[in-house]
Amino acid sequence: MAKVLIVEDEADLCQVIAYGLRQSGHDPLCVGRGADALRIAQSEHLDLVLLDMVLPDIPGTEVCRALRGAHATRHVPVIILSARGDEIDRVVGFEVGADDYVVKPFSVREVMLRVNALLRRVSAPRPVEADPNSVFGCLEIDRDAHRLWVEGREVELTVLEFRLLLTLFGRKNRVQTRATLLDDVWGHSRWRHSQDRRYPRQAPAREAGSCSNYVETVRGVGYRFRASPDPDG
Repeated sequence: MAKVLIVEDEADLCQVIAYGLRQSGHDPLCVGRGADALRIAQSEHLDLVLLDMVLPDIPGTEVCRALRGAHATRHVPVIILSARGDEIDRVVGFEVGADDYVVKPFSVREVMLRVNALLRRVSAPRPVEADPNSVFGCLEIDRDAHRLWVEGREVELTVLEFRLLLTLFGRKNRVQTRATLLDDVWGHSRWRHSQDRRYPRQAPAREAGSCSNYVETVRGVGYRFRASPDPDG
């Protein structure tokens, strides 16, 4: 059973989603204001947040940004619920740290499928490693702590950016197509067409920071993390 916070100022919609979550075996909490959501997020152990983009006090983007910036909630999955379905709105949602984006009007069944798929993905066991830290040239990655250092300086990444970095890093010297990255990192391909030529192209350079030459663009195909930090290696 997962504790799911629903941040939605339409009371009827909030109750409908809460009913669907209870039917799926989860424990929902409903709030209608962003400030209340941030307060509860600090006092409750949450497994997932369903977040409306338009709230009466704080924009949903700022709530998401605050969740990602707080130590207690930086790893809590966030699904944005929004009536804004344009590409730029989706891009903004993912850039502030959302893990998924559902456009209104939606069916409760679709939301439940997205919730359960995301919960499965974040709870999937990972191979046991003797040391969660990986050093690659000027990069140091701490998987468990969700932290990245570039030349000794810590770089803040969103959940999606860190997941994308780990995916590329874990498949060094293998070309990853844009479609593969969207499927494996975002977890579904529904959004692929509109984002195929935008976010994946920007993200690798941001994640690698000043070591961005570690991620190579394979023209017309996708991206590849170099096998060695030494270009001649």
